[in-house]
Amino acid sequence: MRIDLGSLFGKKSIPLVGLDISTSAVKMVELAEGGKNDVRLVRCAAEPLPKGAIVDGNIENIEQVADAIRKVWKKSGASSKHVVMGLPSASVITKQITLPGGLHEDELEMQVESEASQYIPFALDEVSLDFDVIGPSPNSEDEVEVMLAAARREKVEDRVAVAEAAGLTPMVMDIETYAARAAVERITARFPQSSGKIIALFNIGSAVTHISVLLDGKPLYEREQPFGGKQLTQEIARAYGLTPEDAEMRKKAGNLPEGYESEVLAPFLESAALEVARALQFFFTSTPYTRVDHLFLSGGSAVVPGLVEAVNARTGVATSLISPFQGMQLSRGIREKQLNVEGPGYLVACGLAMRRFD
Repeated sequence: MRIDLGSLFGKKSIPLVGLDISTSAVKMVELAEGGKNDVRLVRCAAEPLPKGAIVDGNIENIEQVADAIRKVWKKSGASSKHVVMGLPSASVITKQITLPGGLHEDELEMQVESEASQYIPFALDEVSLDFDVIGPSPNSEDEVEVMLAAARREKVEDRVAVAEAAGLTPMVMDIETYAARAAVERITARFPQSSGKIIALFNIGSAVTHISVLLDGKPLYEREQPFGGKQLTQEIARAYGLTPEDAEMRKKAGNLPEGYESEVLAPFLESAALEVARALQFFFTSTPYTRVDHLFLSGGSAVVPGLVEAVNARTGVATSLISPFQGMQLSRGIREKQLNVEGPGYLVACGLAMRRFD
């Protein structure tokens, strides 16, 4: 069963806006062509989500999420109501398969559905299924490599429903980790010296960190760890007798008591750096690779002061924050200073918005 709203991989049609729904916030990005094979940031905005609106990547309160989407669309001033959305990677089963070359589209679809039943632990009428032909098989001239993607239909329908409830029209459903990769690839492609380098991307959200280790844009290893900025918020709330909401607000504003950096922040930074080091060790023991050349931190929780330095010290790997807007042309009205602070949190939203140029 194919996805009606477009596909998990997406097709170019009309101007599209990236809409990222995470555990803690809704983010929106609109891009346009910028000339010289580059893109221009037209608009971006974020709106926080109430606690419990999204749990483990699932939409638990459609009204609250739809309200946040309405607010972020109005705040952004986006020119289009057609959006690209993403599914958490944990909600999608992907599998690269090899099929005979030269098949017509209908024949290819039938073959994919036949193969899919081997890899999907659900009845096919319960899933949204899509595929993308990657290219010729390196092992046979008569075969092609195909990427298969499948998600429970209810997961897709929930995201479609919440966007439609906000007055928007979903056109493409992507995979969040794929979107993040696309945003990173745009940046690394600008630096020829990155060719052949192994890059580890840690996208640190509120509750979960997504890890992708890439070589020339292709994933070598992917993993999720239950660790994020929420843990720092909880420590702040516990230390100073605050509600989680107040703790989050004061964390972002930097309005915390004397002693915060040594008593609360420093232990968190050490714990976060240790999580990154452990993830790298899992990569080394699970693959034939024994090195990482550069480590990028992204996500809304990656901007915690001192995190880059702590990770660099713990891992010994060159570490830096990455913003999807690096080197991007900016439209008038974009606050560059604010973007420098918040940019790392827009990695997925920016990658989704880039589907406009596929």
